[in-house]
Amino acid sequence: MKKSGSRNAFLTICIAPATILFFIFMIVPTFNVFRMSLFEKGAYSPKETFVGLNNFKVLLQDTNFIRSMQNMILLIVIVTIFTFVFAIVFAAILTREKIKGQNVFRIIFYIPNILSIVVISGIFSAIYKPENGMLNSIIGIFKDMSSPILWKGEKLVMVSIIIAMIWQAIGYYMVMYMASMSAVSESLYESAGLDGATKFQQFFMITIPLIWTNIRTTLTFYIISNINMAFLFVKSMTSGGPNGASEVALNYMYAQKDNGLYGYSMAVGVVIFLFSFALSAIVNKVTEREPLEF
Repeated sequence: MKKSGSRNAFLTICIAPATILFFIFMIVPTFNVFRMSLFEKGAYSPKETFVGLNNFKVLLQDTNFIRSMQNMILLIVIVTIFTFVFAIVFAAILTREKIKGQNVFRIIFYIPNILSIVVISGIFSAIYKPENGMLNSIIGIFKDMSSPILWKGEKLVMVSIIIAMIWQAIGYYMVMYMASMSAVSESLYESAGLDGATKFQQFFMITIPLIWTNIRTTLTFYIISNINMAFLFVKSMTSGGPNGASEVALNYMYAQKDNGLYGYSMAVGVVIFLFSFALSAIVNKVTEREPLEF
C-alpha cells in the first residue's frame, strides 16, 4: 500500500509541472478568447462593453472575413491533396524502385522543411519577381515577355502561395511514408507479383492499406497545422494583398486587432478554433477504418 502511494505521489510530482503550464498557457488563454469574443474592447483600452453574440452576427455579414475563410479553405484543400499525393508517390518510388543515392534524394527533398517560412517566402518572392525573377526569365526563353506575368497579382497570387506551401511540406511527409513503407514485408509484394498483380495494383492493394494508420495521423495533423502555415506564408509573402486576394482568416484576425477591434478579432479566433476542431473530427471520421496487420 505504501509502495503504491509513493508511486502515485511520484507520478503526480512529475505530471504536475506540465499540467500547470498547460492550464496557464493553453486552457486559460483559450477560455479568455471565448470570453472576449462576447465583448467589445479596444486593443489598448481597459474598458469592456458586453455585446453578446453581436460580434458573430457582424462577422457572418463581413464579406472580407468570408473571403479570408474561403482562401484558407482553398489552401487547406488544394495544398493537402497535392502534398500528400506527391509525398506518397515519391516515397513509393524511392522505397520500391532500385534507385541509386536514395539517401541523397531524402536529404534534398527534406531540406525545405528545415528552412524557416521567412526564408522560403523570400526565395519564392525572388522567383516570382515580374522583372527579373527566375520563373519569368525561363518563360521568356520561349515567348515574348514584354508584359511580364504578375505571379503575385490578384489572379495568380493564390497559385503562387500554394506552390510554395507544397514545396515546403512534401519532403517531411515523404520521409515519414518511406519509413512506413520500408516496414512492409517484401514477401507480400513477391506473393502479389506471382499472382499477377502489377506494381500499380500492389501500391493500392498492399502499400496504401498497410500504411493507412500513418497516413490518417499525418493527414489530420497537417490539415490542422495548415491553418497556421497558410497564415505564415501569406504574412511573409503578400501580407494578404493585393487588395485582399490572398487574405486568410488568421491574418484577418490580427488585422482587426491592429485596427483596435479587439473583441471582434477574438470572435474571428473563436470561429477559426471551432472550424479547426470540427475539421479535425470530420477528417478522423472520414478516414476511420480497421487497421491492417502483417
